[in-house]
Amino acid sequence: MSFVSSVAAAQVADSLDEAGVRGQVLHPAIRPLRAGMRALGRARTVQFAPAEEAGPDPYDDMIDFIDSVRPGEVVVIAAGGSARSACWGELFSAAAKGRGAAGVVCDGYVRDRAKVLALDFPVFALGTLPVDYRARLRVVAVQQPVTCGGVRIAPGDTVLAEDDGLVAVPRAVEAEVVALANQRAATESTVLAELLAGSGLREVWERHRVL
Repeated sequence: MSFVSSVAAAQVADSLDEAGVRGQVLHPAIRPLRAGMRALGRARTVQFAPAEEAGPDPYDDMIDFIDSVRPGEVVVIAAGGSARSACWGELFSAAAKGRGAAGVVCDGYVRDRAKVLALDFPVFALGTLPVDYRARLRVVAVQQPVTCGGVRIAPGDTVLAEDDGLVAVPRAVEAEVVALANQRAATESTVLAELLAGSGLREVWERHRVL
């Protein structure tokens, strides 16, 4: 079972609450490079840490990581909010899109904003910096659980990123949350129609218990 296309981040967050799993919404400072972007898929994780020297091949680990991305995955970059440099840009986006990635979520900074937007590839980050990560940041872990935007995300967890925010669904509760969110999306459509038709808010609440 998977999320229906109409499911929104708020519905997933509410469903996680209903399932008893709280604290799965990433920090609101992480925003799309352009309004209207949406990414949904399983997490492929990479962890960055500060570096003071470039080393002989500073891009090797990231090249291997991007070349391992599978269709439909969301790249999750844990940078701990570091403003030392960007850790993603146009060419990484092109390579990830070419491999079928659904998008990128980064709790650090990215660069080449206009060029990434021209690729029509969903990227969510704290902001932009023109600085390359060589001798500033380095990859220290791949496909390991990371903390991104204050949320623990393990490889294979489901990530939904959109204008309203970003939410991560642990694999252990995925089936329950998907079922709850899909039902909530259907119910909210009914609630909306009834409210627009003039039904009272309390009447609708007592009938559906959804707001």
